[in-house]
Amino acid sequence: MPTMAKVNNKILTWARERSGISVPEFAAKNGISEERLRKWEDGTEALTFTQAQKFADKAHVPFGYLFLREPPLDELPIPDLRTIDNRGVNRPSAELLDLLKLTLLRQQWYREYLSNEQGNPCELVGSVSQNASAQVIVENMRRKLGVQAHPIRGDWQDYYRDLVHRIESNGVLVMREASLGHHSRPLKVEEFRGFAIADKFAPIIFVNHADAPGARLFTLMHELCHIWMGISGISDGSDSPNRDSEVKCNAVAAEFLVPEAEFSPLWRDTEDWKDNLAPLQAHFHVSQWTLARRALTLGFIHTNQYRNYIAKQKELWDNREKRTDGNGPSFHKTKNAQISKLFSRAVLSQAFNGQIMLREAGQLLGINPAKLKNFANEVRF
Repeated sequence: MPTMAKVNNKILTWARERSGISVPEFAAKNGISEERLRKWEDGTEALTFTQAQKFADKAHVPFGYLFLREPPLDELPIPDLRTIDNRGVNRPSAELLDLLKLTLLRQQWYREYLSNEQGNPCELVGSVSQNASAQVIVENMRRKLGVQAHPIRGDWQDYYRDLVHRIESNGVLVMREASLGHHSRPLKVEEFRGFAIADKFAPIIFVNHADAPGARLFTLMHELCHIWMGISGISDGSDSPNRDSEVKCNAVAAEFLVPEAEFSPLWRDTEDWKDNLAPLQAHFHVSQWTLARRALTLGFIHTNQYRNYIAKQKELWDNREKRTDGNGPSFHKTKNAQISKLFSRAVLSQAFNGQIMLREAGQLLGINPAKLKNFANEVRF
């Protein structure tokens, strides 16, 4: 007779709801009927240890949580700077919490690595006052990164890759992912677009790549402004934030990517405002999404026009993602683009020199230890 697990049925409900999975879908994941799942959650039917372990796995919580008297508090480990209808976002998803936990683990490892390698603090972190004007911050950024007001050739994706390279060359880790290691745990754009950890030795920028590509460039620069001002936090990229730091970072990202003095004279009053986007894109070499955002900040379009445009772009991107045929880049090429190259090379160096176990390296990189050499070839280690 199987041993029954004396779990707290209230924790079962909490864990399932925390995962964001509906009753029908969660029942299917556990290979049971909805009726049985409801009986588990209301305490009228017990689970075996095997069933409880599977339940915890599908809910993405530690098995021991199911035996707690009360649900643990899900507190974000870094400041929450997001706003929805001028209110803070109270309940973070399991994916966001687990992503932050993994990112902080990576950050702690990299900080210790730099300490052992006699690394220096990152000069960019907190290099300007939080009271500095957006223009002053932008000028400081351009000088430190060695870029002009905007590119003169290439597309916005080239610009994005170049900025990531320049940011990492100055000691800031840039990480970009669309899911938590698996397509079944996607990151939600409506929950957050990015975050910054303004640590003096191991600063990190994270850009949510579940977002439509055109939005990522703006997010990158928004989060870099957080690093520049020395402010850690999670951002949702709201077009009408009520926090001073978010207003400032939006202004800096907009001015850095599309200078007002150059943009305004080029804007034309047309029957359809979107007719401006293609010629402006050819001039500034940034995404049309970024240009629409700049038009909003300068009052050339209304909030509803901007939001309708962005919603349409997001819908087009989501539909495109669903139509993909699976012939995209290899896993290792994708992983190489997602994880900071600074971080990847440090981990691989320690692993291949015997400083850390291959298993630990695999956990830090999210890669099967047996595949590390293949990944190293993509990183050009």
